[in-house]
Amino acid sequence: MFEEEEKLKAKRPQCIYVGDAIGHEIKAVNHLMHRKMLESAAKNGVDKVTIMHGWIIAYLYNNQDNDIFQKNLESEFSISRSSVTNILQLMEKKGYIKRESVENDARLKKIVLTEKGISIKSSIDKAIISNEQEFDSIFTPEEKQTFLFLIRKLKAGISGQ
Repeated sequence: MFEEEEKLKAKRPQCIYVGDAIGHEIKAVNHLMHRKMLESAAKNGVDKVTIMHGWIIAYLYNNQDNDIFQKNLESEFSISRSSVTNILQLMEKKGYIKRESVENDARLKKIVLTEKGISIKSSIDKAIISNEQEFDSIFTPEEKQTFLFLIRKLKAGISGQ
């Protein structure tokens, strides 16, 4: 009887304890960080800007000397073409960005911050810096480097890079 029970157990699919699942932990931390970032954004007067809009505005601001296209954002933020399209359409509607034709190829549209996008940049920076300081305070410098190494390794492995 005991052998038969063991054989049946062996045929059952393995269940993983949720607390040991990397995906579960990352998703849970993502939700917590998202909430924290929304709170910080509201304190800094940018509650009408989604967090992803803030990251994109910061990226565009820091890369003003380069032509930035939708593909750059897809790659930088590891998000799909359709998601970037939706985000950019909303950002354009809100007046944070504009799309400009490129001289040598009218089909290509570079993404440029508007004055409105630039004007909220400092508020976004305050929110990002506040959050990053809080997140940094949780780790020692060595733990942070190890964490970043591991999360980037996971990201590269998943994306096939």
